[in-house]
Amino acid sequence: MSHAATFATRLLQWFEQSGRHDLPWQHPRTPYRVWLSEIMLQQTQVRVVVPYFERFVAALPDVRALAGAPLDEVLALWSGLGYYARARHLHAAAKQCVERHGGELPRDFDALLALPGIGRSTAGAILSQAWGERAAILDGNVKRVLCRVHAVAGWPGAPAVEKRLWALAGAHLDGVPDGRMADYTQAQMDFGATLCARHDPACALCPLQDTCLALREGRVQELPTPRPGRPLPERRALALLLRDGDGRVLLQRRPPTGIWAALWSLPEHPDHAAARAWFERHVRGDFDAAAVLEPVAHAFTHYRLDLQPLAWQGVDLLPAVRDRADLRWVAAPELGTLGIPAPVRTLLAPRPGHAR
Repeated sequence: MSHAATFATRLLQWFEQSGRHDLPWQHPRTPYRVWLSEIMLQQTQVRVVVPYFERFVAALPDVRALAGAPLDEVLALWSGLGYYARARHLHAAAKQCVERHGGELPRDFDALLALPGIGRSTAGAILSQAWGERAAILDGNVKRVLCRVHAVAGWPGAPAVEKRLWALAGAHLDGVPDGRMADYTQAQMDFGATLCARHDPACALCPLQDTCLALREGRVQELPTPRPGRPLPERRALALLLRDGDGRVLLQRRPPTGIWAALWSLPEHPDHAAARAWFERHVRGDFDAAAVLEPVAHAFTHYRLDLQPLAWQGVDLLPAVRDRADLRWVAAPELGTLGIPAPVRTLLAPRPGHAR
């Protein structure tokens, strides 16, 4: 039996007994549901994604519904899942599918790759799971498994290492029986997520243990090679939590690019001088009457944000800025209809003993 056949066959046998067969995007497994799940699963665990997926498809069940929805609705459904560029790309891609592909996802690798937010691995996952096409994937779980089974050293994100991993992923497709590509793709992801995990992999239960070079060489814990590390830089900012006489909170739409792009958040400023200047141009009230709340820390991929909230009650906007489209007073029941960053939503949530 060839190594390709050994790898694929054993993974499929393991999947039959131990894989995940009841995920909501598997029943039914339509191109739209596969696509949505793959985008949501980028950098996010299955257990976190499931309730978001179910809520999203209940509201927007197909490509045309997604394309026709306002961006605010899409971001509200996504709110709390993080990495919001995924939601904006999903929305933009749906619009392109309506304009160029008759309201459906294209069954073509290059056409999929041309859509916003779809890279080579995601395109392969859609083709293999939705249509059974013989296409390779290379997400984080698959990279980890291939690095260990083949003892591939070097950070998997480095171009030369990634090129070798793609070649290995493609070679293993030769061992996949006809009609089993959807299962094989799911098996790879499940195996990396549950058995060949980043920490404490269950090597004693592994169906690939007799072919795994990392296990044979005692290198399981060191592979895959970690990304060259550097400490995350820190950035500090002030968040202005303003409430009017009716208890509504003032939200400001973020710019269309950058962190939390297009979401509704609290007005944010780098220091007290900038915050005071903005306050005095926009708000009728006393800047120095602010209450200082507990700071909020939030880690992004490339830096850590320490957000210091300052709070006011019973203020109003100055007449000159009341009609600005990027500022709005929002009552508590409306907060769930808007895309709001998770740390800001947490800050706005009622706490025991605190009336809102």
